[in-house]
Amino acid sequence: MARREDYEKMTEELLLPILETHGFELVDVEYVKEGGNYYLRAYIDKEGGIAVDDCEVVSRALSDLLDEKDFISDSYILEVSSPGLGRPLKKEKDYVRSMGKELEIRTYRAIEKQKEFYGILTAYDEKTVTIETDEDKKLTFDKSDIALIRLAVHF
Repeated sequence: MARREDYEKMTEELLLPILETHGFELVDVEYVKEGGNYYLRAYIDKEGGIAVDDCEVVSRALSDLLDEKDFISDSYILEVSSPGLGRPLKKEKDYVRSMGKELEIRTYRAIEKQKEFYGILTAYDEKTVTIETDEDKKLTFDKSDIALIRLAVHF
């Protein structure tokens, strides 16, 4: 397992008991390098949405545990936040929650001369996602071809 994946997994293990105590849900943990800085990001949610105070409570508790365990050798910036409206679908529960809702799918390569698709999620399994478009057309995508999949947001 890569160092990044180890850090994410270990952080997730520290984070889950904190979140359970407060009735929050873990959406994702990522360890990334951006512009010369490493970031350890935890995305959390709850029914009705996450507030800044919720993020602060989790951040303080997680920061203390990370200092105690000290398993990340690099300097990094810890961020705890809501996944926001553009929340990507990553886990089984994300797909379950999104059944029957409109999704935005972006693919790595063009399919029929386009890379961006919108439609209602009608089916999924561990390898594929199926949506139904406005034209009553069913499109099935291999998950490995999907660069981004999230709930569609219209302004």
